[in-house]
Amino acid sequence: TWGAIMPKNKGKGGKNRRRGKNENENDKRELVFKEDGQEYAQVTKMLGNGRVAALCIDGVERLCHIRGKLRKKVWINHGDIILVGLRGYQDGKADVILKYTADEARNLRTYKELPEHVKINETATFGEGGDDDIMFGDDGSEGGSDDDAESEDDM
Repeated sequence: TWGAIMPKNKGKGGKNRRRGKNENENDKRELVFKEDGQEYAQVTKMLGNGRVAALCIDGVERLCHIRGKLRKKVWINHGDIILVGLRGYQDGKADVILKYTADEARNLRTYKELPEHVKINETATFGEGGDDDIMFGDDGSEGGSDDDAESEDDM
């Protein structure tokens, strides 16, 4: 006969996991504007290893390093608006200081901090043109779709 039967673990991690989380992520923080040596940028490519390629508002594409404070806590995706700290000694590289939410990015645009052409979405913008070039044959305009149905009957 065995002693007390241990309960099955449900969920991820124990008491320490819950202790580590700070629960103030969703309350309103004040909008941070850029200072000297900082620039707004939009993530163009995820490079892995804590780095992203970002197109800065001044028109330069820079290799940006995500600082340790943001690395595990703040997830940065393609198309996000970020604040980068420029390096005086390396123009091609910068450090990600802050990630703006979609709402904050829209506010920056209203304050004329971001130019109008910058696309701000909750989801990533993978093409600037949108999905106009994708054609689906379900609108009945293409004649080829009816022929396909007949050829299946012949088999």
